[in-house]
Amino acid sequence: MTEISVAATKRSHRLRRVLVRLAMAHLRPHRRSISLIVLLQLVQTLATLYLPTLNAEIIDNGVVQGDTGYILQTGGLMIAVTLLQIVCAIGAVYFGARTAMALGRDIRAAVFDRVQSFSARELGSFGAPSLITRTTNDVQQVQMLVLMTFTMMVAAPIMMIGGVVMALNQDVPLSGLLLVIVPVLGVLVALIVRRMRPLFRGVQERIDTVNRVLREQITGIRVIRAFVRDQHERTRFEGANTDLYDVSLRAGRLMSMMFPLVMLIVNVSSVAVVWFGGHRIDSGGMEIGALTAFLSYLMYILMSIMMATFMVMMLPRAEVCAERIQEVLATDTSVTPPAAGVTELRRHGELELRDVEFRYPGAEEPVLKDVSLVARPGETTAVIGSTGSGKSTLLGLVPRLFDATGGTVLVDGEDVRDLDPRTLSDAIGLVPQKPYLFSGTVASNLRYGKPDATDEELWHALETAQARDFVERMDGGLDAEIAQGGTNVSGGQRQRLAIARALVRRPEIYLFDDSFSALDYATDAALRAALARETGRATVVIVAQRVSTIRNADRIVVLDEGRVVGTGTHTELMADNETYREIVLSQLTEQEAA
Repeated sequence: MTEISVAATKRSHRLRRVLVRLAMAHLRPHRRSISLIVLLQLVQTLATLYLPTLNAEIIDNGVVQGDTGYILQTGGLMIAVTLLQIVCAIGAVYFGARTAMALGRDIRAAVFDRVQSFSARELGSFGAPSLITRTTNDVQQVQMLVLMTFTMMVAAPIMMIGGVVMALNQDVPLSGLLLVIVPVLGVLVALIVRRMRPLFRGVQERIDTVNRVLREQITGIRVIRAFVRDQHERTRFEGANTDLYDVSLRAGRLMSMMFPLVMLIVNVSSVAVVWFGGHRIDSGGMEIGALTAFLSYLMYILMSIMMATFMVMMLPRAEVCAERIQEVLATDTSVTPPAAGVTELRRHGELELRDVEFRYPGAEEPVLKDVSLVARPGETTAVIGSTGSGKSTLLGLVPRLFDATGGTVLVDGEDVRDLDPRTLSDAIGLVPQKPYLFSGTVASNLRYGKPDATDEELWHALETAQARDFVERMDGGLDAEIAQGGTNVSGGQRQRLAIARALVRRPEIYLFDDSFSALDYATDAALRAALARETGRATVVIVAQRVSTIRNADRIVVLDEGRVVGTGTHTELMADNETYREIVLSQLTEQEAA
């Protein structure tokens, strides 16, 4: 039990250090604003502490003595002090909120920038739902803690220390009650917070789960309806939602216990002060005004502890969120850009893979082993193989979606790891296996890789991609709306728009990752004929499952379990490569294949 307690304490300290480092790193540019906030909070707290003393003087020197002039004079001073307090409080809240919002903006930007640098390996490790939660909800929790710190926590220690000093100034013997009240309240809060920290981590993890399930269900709504799995998915979401509810409820119960217990101690303390203070007044050791002021200072002290309590309640969740944010910020991409990358290429478009190997971290076997191939300008190189043979992985190595763990990938004789990312990107036009369109218009999606492309260039690319007809029929043509992910167009239309997007750039190397799978045979044939005219001088690499798409390629590379088991034309491979022959005959008859 002791070891568990020590481990929990160490973890708590580590989380707190992570939160402090994260906040300090992003608050450093706002030092002037923070200094102003502290100054304003100091002035408004001192003004607040001064008011009970003035009130005590009005009672003892004005009301008791019947001195109306003293009452009016001191009352005017109280009004002036109150106005100063209000102005400083408003200023502190304004600058505190502004600084906290800037902190949230900067952390979100830092997380976004880091995620943008991730390769497919890091993105798969975290998962999209978790990254979304970390960028939004987790950052919001840290931002809220900083906001509460500036608006409440900065004033709390000043209020507590000042309250103790002023209470001692009113009556030292009565201040002995603080030696009992404050420790009891502190121990109570510490016990509750200690139990809340693991619950808040559970809350954040379950929010990730709810996001993941919800995203899957929204994205796969057609599949759910097609297989009538509505009830199954409803049950799955209900399970994730209930898990979040249960953990949140346990955390909420602890939070709900805190304020009643604190208020109980506050009220008992007030009764104790009145009881002992009454005896002090009766014995002549204390004035009535001093008792009134002491009660006010006691309330300020306990109020500052309550503010600190509120902050402490938020602290465990913010600590957990800071750790999750820091995990992203501390993760280095496996695809690092070169310090001084090559910015000029010969612009021939030659692509070569030499003895390339790719292995996922921790995997027993590599996905690709000793893969070598050359794709030259003016030629079409096709890659074919069974499912899981590594075709898409091979294509992903060229634009550095991930880096080869062995061997070299060369573009125009230059290792892609030595190329400036912009130079490499300009040389390549990639059409991924799952084409993705962004919310906007047809034109904005086509101009994604070439913002200055003219309408004539867009229409030409659409015509080559066999997409002009359906775009002309859309309301608005090039200005027709495209939903997020391209969900308002069919799969085949999405593929053709993605191909047109690559054509607009007019790169030296075209990479088509099974980009014709959703097209009918007639459209496929027309598109390939148009592409042959358009990309005649470029290097074209096609990954495909459909034999009819690649049978006329200048060179066909056959992959099997991550290895190249054959290279040649369709006729040559049919004659002497059993793996290729099996793939072909699984789709075509002997006569069609010949």
